[in-house]
Amino acid sequence: MGRYFGTDGFRGEANVTLTAEHAYKAGRFLGWYFGELKRREGDYSAPKIVIGKDPRRSSYMFEYTLVAGLTASGADAYMLHVTTTPSVAYVTRTDGFDCGIMISASHNPYYDNGIKLLNGQGEKMDDGTVALIEDFFDGKLVVFGQSYKELPYATRGNIGKTFDYASGRNRYVGYLISLGLYSFRGKRIGLDCANGCSWNIAKSVFEALGATTYVINAEPNGENINENSGSTHIEGLVSLVKEKKLDAGFAYDGDADRCICVDENGNIVTGDHILYIYGLYMKERGKLVNNTVVTTVMSNFGLYKAFEKAGIDYVKTAVGDRFVYEYMAANGHKLGGEQSGHIIFSKYATTGDGILTSLKIMEVMCAKKKPLSELAAPVKIYPQILLNINVCDKNAALSDEDLKKAIKDTEDKLGYGGRILVRGSGTEPLIRIMVEAESESLCREYADGVAAVLRGKGYERN
Repeated sequence: MGRYFGTDGFRGEANVTLTAEHAYKAGRFLGWYFGELKRREGDYSAPKIVIGKDPRRSSYMFEYTLVAGLTASGADAYMLHVTTTPSVAYVTRTDGFDCGIMISASHNPYYDNGIKLLNGQGEKMDDGTVALIEDFFDGKLVVFGQSYKELPYATRGNIGKTFDYASGRNRYVGYLISLGLYSFRGKRIGLDCANGCSWNIAKSVFEALGATTYVINAEPNGENINENSGSTHIEGLVSLVKEKKLDAGFAYDGDADRCICVDENGNIVTGDHILYIYGLYMKERGKLVNNTVVTTVMSNFGLYKAFEKAGIDYVKTAVGDRFVYEYMAANGHKLGGEQSGHIIFSKYATTGDGILTSLKIMEVMCAKKKPLSELAAPVKIYPQILLNINVCDKNAALSDEDLKKAIKDTEDKLGYGGRILVRGSGTEPLIRIMVEAESESLCREYADGVAAVLRGKGYERN
């Protein structure tokens, strides 16, 4: 993990951890760097960089400072305005952009924000380029055999331009609609847009395919994104589905790259259920390449037991949809994702896409003519607890020998009846302790025991 950029971009509290100056410098570097790459190939045209944002209050500040940096370095900036992360990935790869930028802190509260970078293929930016940006932040950039304390400004006719590119977002909406293989006519669907990026997209897509929609949390005001809503606060959607007796509900996070579902009975259908439902659907049609689904170490025991019963192979990666996608791309797998609802259908997208995921679940429901509860039933989820401990130094805590011993002792006690996973968050100053066991009481006992070691050694930050 980098000095500023984690597993999902540069994220932190706006103008505290992530400042307007960071955004300006990121724009300065990206505009200059991609222009320099082109010039070294004999192409003197301006680099094209597309930008999307979520509706949180600080996104506009970061958008304008990024654009100032990009154009000052000679790049042309194309503005998608408020849109989803997967739409930026789609437009970047289909419209020939050199780079894509999404301004969002995903499921974090409104006062946080982030900068996610995508390469020309719509994939997460490579670590080498990210490291160069961090070096530029720190005033020690060395690239192309030269040291740079500052970067040259574009002048005269080489100063970059800005373009309204809302048409790119509209094409993405059309693309999603084109993936609907079945009419949703007669289906009554709940949508929780988390007061985020999906607020003006999800409803349009579902209604274009014939569904009757019931939408909540689709009135962003800059400060209510993810507030008691969306994929991390599913209770509102559960109540809506039960109250209106809907066929299903879909909840997205702030930038709409996640989806968590609710079945017709009000039961939560996680990313693990989604991987099973669509993985089995692909296998039954001979579409599951390598007979393998890519998961992360956070997926539940119950998913693996269901896979084994269905004859589906699986692999585990580190947490983060980036790692899932990289493994999929390297090995030719077509389906992968996370328990949290980041699901990647590599035939259609290079990132998790919440709205696409909900469309694919609807496809299975329509194709099999079965309710969501029946499709999800084979996955029996083990009780799980996840504790987040706010710490001063993640690396020091994870290296502590007493903590390592506590984890090993817990693994021995669990045996084959569960598991423990202790890791540092990729985006926040947290140690995450996850325990799965045969009962909730055992989960709590073992998780609390490990947490007590962290607290006792003074790592917790008050």
